[in-house]
Amino acid sequence: MEEIDIIKPDDWHVHFRDNEILKAVVPETTRHFRRSIVMPNLLPPIINAEQALNYKKEIENAIPQSDNFEPFMTIYLTENINKDELKFAFDEKAVFAAKLYPAGATTNSDSGVKDISKIMTTLETMAKIGMPLLIHGEVTDKKIDVFDRERVFIDEKLDNICKKFPELKITLEHITTKDAVDYVNDGNKNLAASITPHHLALNRNALFVGGIRPHNYCLPILKREIHRKSLLKAAISGNKKFFLGTDTAPHLKIDKENACGCAGIFNATYCLAILAQIFDNEKSIDKLENFVSKNGAFHYNLGLNKEKIKLRKIQEKVVFRRYVNVGNDKIKIFEPDFPIYWRVDNY
Repeated sequence: MEEIDIIKPDDWHVHFRDNEILKAVVPETTRHFRRSIVMPNLLPPIINAEQALNYKKEIENAIPQSDNFEPFMTIYLTENINKDELKFAFDEKAVFAAKLYPAGATTNSDSGVKDISKIMTTLETMAKIGMPLLIHGEVTDKKIDVFDRERVFIDEKLDNICKKFPELKITLEHITTKDAVDYVNDGNKNLAASITPHHLALNRNALFVGGIRPHNYCLPILKREIHRKSLLKAAISGNKKFFLGTDTAPHLKIDKENACGCAGIFNATYCLAILAQIFDNEKSIDKLENFVSKNGAFHYNLGLNKEKIKLRKIQEKVVFRRYVNVGNDKIKIFEPDFPIYWRVDNY
């Protein structure tokens, strides 16, 4: 038996949705995480301080009394975003960051940015006030292969942003390719990247082997094994530029298992156990705390959490709970295709 104590982790990329789904999934994150950055891609999206604060109250009402958790709110960038409103929301600490979705890149992103040149003055304002920019880094041109969209975004969009605003704190979220790892490694000190547990655990075979696997469908889409290995190498390296952002993204089972299934993997419930197993398999369990508890806080200039949690390695493999119930439907909990022998021992 083996056990480790680590600083209580943060999840720097969470989708809570709203209404009944929010009530069901918030405790799955707050159980093990101290802080999270909450995505703003609701319908309608969060575009001002009032909406962000109202959404924050909904989240706080869903947090169990036993859990000490702080949601960090975000604003959804559009081409018509009011820069004064954005600055006000940030100065008043109603929001922590702004999120750039290329229009049509993922769930509820139709209101996103079609022409990045139209938000350059907004990015300039963000750089001046110290507001982080979070990026879903994919182009959406139908002529570009879905497996190449992250690489093309880096070459055609991100590189220009980084060169024009080197002082802007940028997180390239949920990276999926060796190209992204290399670019972030070589980039300026204000550029970092988050990595999800499912992109560390799976390659694109997990979408197709034995039939279509809709619960493994996410955006950015899973990539080749060479890319998964590059992400893994970055995660276990201890490099401060890489940290956990789960991109936990709940969808009802009925919305995943249909002719046009939604993109998103709900991984909050067993995220830390899965990551502990992945790091243990690589003989790098000593680097887990950096990835889940330290590096993100360093990037965002935040203090480390005071609390700790214990992870324990057990003899028998963990039996996963398969679903989170939501009314008459349910959400599938992510389970990798390898056994897990770690558990969070606090609960």
